[in-house]
Amino acid sequence: MRPFEREPELMRRHRTIARGALFLSLVAGLLAGTAAARSGDTTKPIVFPILGAAHYVDDFGAPRPGGPHQGIDILAAKKSFALAAEAGKVKFWTTSASAGCMLYLYGASGTTYYYIHLNNDLTRGNDNRGKCVAGTAYATGLKDGAKVGAGQPVGFVGDSGDADGVHAHLHFEVHPGGGKAVDGYSYLKTAQHLLFSAPRGKPFTLELDGTVMKPAALTLQLKVNAVHAWPMGQHQTRLRRPLLLNVPGTAIVQSTNGSSIRKTTILRAHKGQTAKVWTMPATASLKTERGDDLSLNAGLVLLTTP
Repeated sequence: MRPFEREPELMRRHRTIARGALFLSLVAGLLAGTAAARSGDTTKPIVFPILGAAHYVDDFGAPRPGGPHQGIDILAAKKSFALAAEAGKVKFWTTSASAGCMLYLYGASGTTYYYIHLNNDLTRGNDNRGKCVAGTAYATGLKDGAKVGAGQPVGFVGDSGDADGVHAHLHFEVHPGGGKAVDGYSYLKTAQHLLFSAPRGKPFTLELDGTVMKPAALTLQLKVNAVHAWPMGQHQTRLRRPLLLNVPGTAIVQSTNGSSIRKTTILRAHKGQTAKVWTMPATASLKTERGDDLSLNAGLVLLTTP
């Protein structure tokens, strides 16, 4: 039997949230502390399924009116990008009153991922005037049955289905081998968070704000707090993640004390110093989107001196 033919059975087993249950489960999770993952580890980290700030606890198996919770609810700003956890093939699902606008990602590894409660609003408010179509629920230009790359936008976070009126979130399920849902918490904890998302090969540049962790002759390790991605216009804050950059000899390094700017060298930077970095133009790839070590080259470094 082809995977697409199994969906009605899976939808009958699916359990979503009821109004108010999301809030209660998050409070319970926070009070209990972070629980250890109850499922097996993945052999390869997935891409975190949301671009930008997101919050979640291990609420897999939590009591729900329809039965144990089958996924992890990830809170995020409405219309945040939902990203492909791995390369694979997508299938739209639009006929479930409880799931609302839903997407299946059949991963190349054999794992199937469910993206549930995708956006159905045309405005920032809860207008419910949108349909489960590309550009509203699904990524602009995405087609049912399309192949996608890891980290590619596949949809937009929302509150469709029985999540209507609840804080926008992504109900994310993990089904190894296309079978029963397992606790996705360990998958999310080890997932790779992207700095930005863009079509592979598209030119980009980043503006990074952070503090110096470790300078060297031709490299700079930053603790990045904020990133602006151009020309996509994407913006993330409160990252607090380390990033190791190349600082080639052609890079401009400057120091400012607020009233003047002077030329300096990266070796004169010191730990804890505030820094702003503009990367050299490059083309998007999964490595640059993740910010892998030395995948980005600094074009201009501005160090702030108290």
